[in-house]
Amino acid sequence: MHILVINGSPKGEKSNSYQLTKAFLEGIKQEASEVEIREQVVCRMDIKPCLGCFSCWNRTPGECCIADDMKQVIQDLLWADITIWSFPLYYFTVPGALKNLIDRQLPMLLPFMEEREGQVGSGGHPSRYDMSGKRTVVISTCGFYTAEGNYDGVCSLFDHLCGQGNYTTIFCGQGELFRVPELSAVTGEYLSCVEQAGREYAGGGISAQSRERLAQLLLPKETFEACADASWGIERESGGTGKNGGGTKKESDTLTFTRQMAALYRKESWQDRDIVLEMCYTDVEECYQIVLGKDGSHVYTDGFLKADTKIETPVTVWRSIAAGEIRGDEAMMQGLYRVKGDFSLMMKWDDYFGGSRPQPKQEQEAPAQKNTDMSIMLIPWIVLWVAASISRWQGCLLGIAACALVPLLYYRNKKTVYDVLSGVLVTGFCIAMLAGMSEKQMLPVSYLAFGVMWLVSCSGGQIPLTAHYSKNSYGGEEALQNPLFIRTNWILTMLWGILYLFTAVGSWFMMRSALSSLSGLINSAAPVLMGIFTVWFQRWYPARVARGK
Repeated sequence: MHILVINGSPKGEKSNSYQLTKAFLEGIKQEASEVEIREQVVCRMDIKPCLGCFSCWNRTPGECCIADDMKQVIQDLLWADITIWSFPLYYFTVPGALKNLIDRQLPMLLPFMEEREGQVGSGGHPSRYDMSGKRTVVISTCGFYTAEGNYDGVCSLFDHLCGQGNYTTIFCGQGELFRVPELSAVTGEYLSCVEQAGREYAGGGISAQSRERLAQLLLPKETFEACADASWGIERESGGTGKNGGGTKKESDTLTFTRQMAALYRKESWQDRDIVLEMCYTDVEECYQIVLGKDGSHVYTDGFLKADTKIETPVTVWRSIAAGEIRGDEAMMQGLYRVKGDFSLMMKWDDYFGGSRPQPKQEQEAPAQKNTDMSIMLIPWIVLWVAASISRWQGCLLGIAACALVPLLYYRNKKTVYDVLSGVLVTGFCIAMLAGMSEKQMLPVSYLAFGVMWLVSCSGGQIPLTAHYSKNSYGGEEALQNPLFIRTNWILTMLWGILYLFTAVGSWFMMRSALSSLSGLINSAAPVLMGIFTVWFQRWYPARVARGK
């Protein structure tokens, strides 16, 4: 398969459109064998404008009188099985240098007038060469929030060149986002769609599902336009003042970066009160506030309000976090930045500043992922400790029944190894007591086994037991990559494990003393108090680390 890429952007390989083209080519290479690619970068070529002399039709048929790089382009067009035209939208059509190249294709045509079935326009010229079987792809980005309605001029041009419906297009709005490292998660997702389209194109054609995904906006209209406006580093109020539109003062790159971050605010995350986020960039000594309100965000450069959350960070660190070069939680653990005030904003950062790409309908309707549920693990133990202490026989039978019925909950919840292990252990303890073992022996041993299970999960680099369940409130599986989340849960899991070791020892002695009747009450009170401590610790400890302590 021979592929010619004509890169018509004045920015060459740095073109936003070229990023899409590279992804498309990568998809083709994954699907097709023996792919040979040639690239022509128009901005580096010597291609002069057409003179309109028609020498290529009468004096030197098939050859232009201008001696420049266009001769090689024509040879490559004849060589290629697939030609990919890659360019940004300039004033609703192709860039000027690329238009020169298109004009200079005249030697490839014969001068005679020809009427063709399904032709666009009132006439045409037949090809000088056999171009049957050749395919054309047009890939382009533009600076509007959507490509829809902005490519009429381009489509009209290629309808004349190739024939209506005889070429494939990938038109992407919001093209400037592809040069913003801080939005690599959003643009990377789109490039993956383009790569998939390349695989499908090599196999015959782009599917309707992929076309639908490619038509989705990278960011919502309002969010994109706010980001685009902020990217110029000019206040709207002063952007056109002065004689001939001049007199504009360029703001600092750090302020522009802050405005773009504010533009990603998702106002649907607003919860009954405005939040004042203060960004203090310690390396450039600049400080700004972002007010997150019901109707959107606003950046203040002076006249500060009382901050709810204050982030003290070098701007270089925060840019690296925004660009995905370093995880925010890892940077915090390394002490690269500090957070003061209300830490809850940090825990829900992606909810406030997700800037997420709107999802296709079929993805929105996908079934929800199953979550873990700690109650599945606890139910067998609670039944054992409560019921068996009242009646050994009936309690043990209830414990076995609970272990048998709990797996039914797996249809709605995701099971963990601790859910399964709990069922096995509780069943074993119940069978042992039914076989004649005293509850005064087995209940303390069961507390010991429960505590050991918690402690073992903290060893050998494993994920702490509590993390398997609390992750549901902190982003799911992604939370398990957060070192602060893991450390917080490691401490809590250790404390819970130690609590049940003491419970085991205390139960052993209490059940053999005058306090035997109070053992159940004491053993129930301790976890309640520990639960209150857990709720407090989950808020206090991450905030303490964020303050750099």
